[in-house]
Amino acid sequence: MTAPEPPKGAGRIERLRQGLRRTREGILGRLGSLFRSGAIVGDWRGDLESALLQADLGPKTTDRIVEAVAAGAKGAAPPSWDGVRDTARSVLRDILSARPQAPAASWQPPRVILVVGVNGGGKTTTAGKLARRIRGEGKRVVLCAADTFRAGAGEQLRQWAERAGAEFVGHRPGADPSAVVYDAAAAALARGADALVVDTAGRLHTQDPLMRELEKIVRVVGRRIAGAPHDVLLVLDATTGQNGVSQARQFLDAAHVNGLVVTKLDGTAKGGVAVRIVQELGIPLRYIGVGEGPDDLLDFDPDEFLEGLLPSAA
Repeated sequence: MTAPEPPKGAGRIERLRQGLRRTREGILGRLGSLFRSGAIVGDWRGDLESALLQADLGPKTTDRIVEAVAAGAKGAAPPSWDGVRDTARSVLRDILSARPQAPAASWQPPRVILVVGVNGGGKTTTAGKLARRIRGEGKRVVLCAADTFRAGAGEQLRQWAERAGAEFVGHRPGADPSAVVYDAAAAALARGADALVVDTAGRLHTQDPLMRELEKIVRVVGRRIAGAPHDVLLVLDATTGQNGVSQARQFLDAAHVNGLVVTKLDGTAKGGVAVRIVQELGIPLRYIGVGEGPDDLLDFDPDEFLEGLLPSAA
């Protein structure tokens, strides 16, 4: 049996710090260049705005931070580095702190988790890591390969099921995804599974057939298991930046997304896109991916995230 989510503490903070290193160094480097003798000199508002936008925090979040920094500055004196950092952390925490109760607190088996998103964003890997996490908690899991259009997706998920100790349901390549989900739901009920994790199709988000297929999957699993799907997690690749926001909008109505998973934060200097998506779409961030390892999918915690992004001791 694999290990569940590691406990909060120094170990997880360090993993977050490593995963957010490129974004953190970019923000701190750009902000650091604005300071002389502990305070910003020159056109601090414009320079601060530019530094935050380059981290892909987005114009709404950037404006909130700049205005809050200006409001906190004393008189005409430029703000200090400590003031900018603390104000930015406060604004970002306010944006990120809204999130639903953790699924495990109200677990009613079988809990159905749909994993949606475009190909290449880490969707199949995330489904496998979630199954591994749930198995690590001692629960029985069925892993469903409903991404029947991408070559190799089913085999990739089968390997994850074997490593996680999860049960696997899949059909031949090109099969009807809804039929796979129907069979997986029946298997989860018959086998007394605690969770059913479904890797859905992930063709380009601009293709209408994909959205119609997702709507069909939602209907099928809802008829088979009461209240399903209980969680619909949209997986977004942090390296796509603003395109991630556009992707997210396409999935909202079709799949009733109620949580975000932002992956590959370790591979970009624009990890602020996680904040941007939450700010612009109002979808809670549930998990973040900070590496390629099987245990690098972490529960999202606003305070830990901000400590990795803007550490209290620079």
